[in-house]
Amino acid sequence: MRTVLDEAPSEHQNGELPLGAALFSIVLNILFGANAVAIKISLLGLGVFTTAGLRFLIAAVTISLWAVLTGQPLYVDRQQAGRLAVLSLFFVAQIALFYLGLNLTTASHGTLISNLLPFVVLVLAHYFIPGDTVTGRKVIGILLGFGGILCVIFDKQGASAEIQTGDLIIFFAVFIWGMSAVYTKKLTSTIHPVIISLYPMFLAVPCFLLAGFLWDDAMIRYIDWSVGMSLLYQAIVTASFGFIAWNTLIKKYGATALHAFIFIMPVSGVFLGIILLGEPLTSHIVAAIFLIAAGIIVINFKRS
Repeated sequence: MRTVLDEAPSEHQNGELPLGAALFSIVLNILFGANAVAIKISLLGLGVFTTAGLRFLIAAVTISLWAVLTGQPLYVDRQQAGRLAVLSLFFVAQIALFYLGLNLTTASHGTLISNLLPFVVLVLAHYFIPGDTVTGRKVIGILLGFGGILCVIFDKQGASAEIQTGDLIIFFAVFIWGMSAVYTKKLTSTIHPVIISLYPMFLAVPCFLLAGFLWDDAMIRYIDWSVGMSLLYQAIVTASFGFIAWNTLIKKYGATALHAFIFIMPVSGVFLGIILLGEPLTSHIVAAIFLIAAGIIVINFKRS
């Protein structure tokens, strides 16, 4: 039996994104960037693990209803179930660490640190995904984007010990996220993206809710309009629509080129932080936006 590592990439996999796919990826990353702000708002009224559990409970139900109504495949065989169980372990660890870290640090730091993900994916995909090779152009583009992120990081002064601890936890979450992204790419040749999104959510929900019961200081402190809408944003916009769309793009175009667009996430997160959390727009942040845009152009456009 041929494994996914034996499969030749399709015409578009691991190469350049067409304009339509690039624009769609940009929109997705704007939505994902807003997710950290939504999480911070929801954590005001809900416990850390409870927030994660409720988010993916709502998302799992939403995706299930959509899958049934649209006739999406939901059956998995024993071999696929084993692979999904491994993916679920990645998923639980990644989400738990990200929420724990974000509870201690800021939304801006969370989105910024998340942008280490392309480096992790770049290295892992180079060794584990045929055709996802490291090129000089990709390295230059990613370094430009990372330079933009550094501008924003260095603009932040006086970080407390709690924020630094949260940052470190998110670093670990991003590394696990990178492993999960590459492993997901291996699964998409044999397992439908809807199944890849749905099964880890269902398996994660009882883990998160049990953890919330055991370790959250209070599972539910209060729920108002802002907390409720923030939870629904995480569940429906990013965890449902976003996860399905992202996995589909990974299958068609490859992990490395696609994850380069994650540099858009801090732009979205920072500007929403300005609007919703009152964070300042400084010269460092403006410089970061230009560097990030330059990195995206270098990575995704060839010279004719």
